[in-house]
Amino acid sequence: MIAEPTGPRAVRPTSPTWRRRVAFALLKMAAGRAGGADAPEVAFGGGPGPVMAEAGAGSPRLAELLAAGRRLLDEVEAGAEPSSGAPAVQDKVRQGLDALRLAATMVAELELFSENEELDEVASADLKFLLLPALQGALTLKQVDLSRRQQHLESARDHFLHFLKLCRNYGLGTFQLPPSTPGDEGTGSPPDSGNPPGAQPSLVAMAMSRNAKIERYKQKKELENKLASMRSFVESGTADEDQIREFYILQIQKWISTSLEELESIDQEMVILKNRDVARQAPAAPQGPSRPIRAPVRPFILTRDTAQARVFGAGYPGLPTMTVDDWYEQRRRQGIVSGQSVPQRAPGVSDEELQKQQQEKKEEEDDEEALQKARNWDDWKDTHPRGYGNRQNMG
Repeated sequence: MIAEPTGPRAVRPTSPTWRRRVAFALLKMAAGRAGGADAPEVAFGGGPGPVMAEAGAGSPRLAELLAAGRRLLDEVEAGAEPSSGAPAVQDKVRQGLDALRLAATMVAELELFSENEELDEVASADLKFLLLPALQGALTLKQVDLSRRQQHLESARDHFLHFLKLCRNYGLGTFQLPPSTPGDEGTGSPPDSGNPPGAQPSLVAMAMSRNAKIERYKQKKELENKLASMRSFVESGTADEDQIREFYILQIQKWISTSLEELESIDQEMVILKNRDVARQAPAAPQGPSRPIRAPVRPFILTRDTAQARVFGAGYPGLPTMTVDDWYEQRRRQGIVSGQSVPQRAPGVSDEELQKQQQEKKEEEDDEEALQKARNWDDWKDTHPRGYGNRQNMG
């Protein structure tokens, strides 16, 4: 006979959990009577370990698969690789997905969770297996195959939704369940009809979403602090059943906040990918006739009046239109100056060189005044060294 459970978390005899335990007990009793060495080893949910069975010798246990998946996810998130697309990172992602996929298959075969039971009916050691869909979704997002990005997003979204529905069935947290497909209306409560008539629904929705994100962030930080303080007791094995149960429930609530955030990011990325595909498939716009190449337009000045511009000018200093020699030549032709007064300048000679040539010419022609000036300057340079009287640049 299998005695009915008693205690603070007694399982009802008609619940699915009770029926599963009865089936496993009968299986164990039959295996004990047969006395076979290859009989499967069963650990019951009411005992120290989770409900699980080994398929055969050397097969990984359910708890080991879950632990391996979580460890690989932590290594990927805390890795020092420069890019998430590194081969070593992607190998860990594939290994973690394989382990979690096998663990999810075993959980489905054992029927650990049911929609017809309450949270108190689930064994404390079995609560951690509720995280399997969330861990699968998180690892699925770590894949970087761009050609299959849409498929990865849809798969991760399904995992997170499955996790949230499972948590909602057990009453773990109060949250609005996102729609099953992006773009559908949510399954939560209808919008408040008491909004002011002039308010825009989009702005109200944005404000509500912002407040929800802030509240989730505060709750997530509080949960992380509690988990950090309880982790050492649970991992060392000194925690009792109530502490273990609280620790797993806190982990589930933390992953609820993470799943809601990831679902929002996934929906936004799926919209971007959809718009990108539409832009790629859209036909190219017909190109019109090319514009004729026009010659560059020379700048011109608009004056208020032509006569005024002739009298007062354009309002800015005009550019020279002739050289000094041209001006002297023009004046000589007009009879205003004689041709003797026009200095003769060789082409390419500057004013300084021309003045020097004129000075030398005067000296060669025995100009008394120029000769006397040159002699006085030579005498001065003989008696006064260069820089005389400068007073060391003091003025």
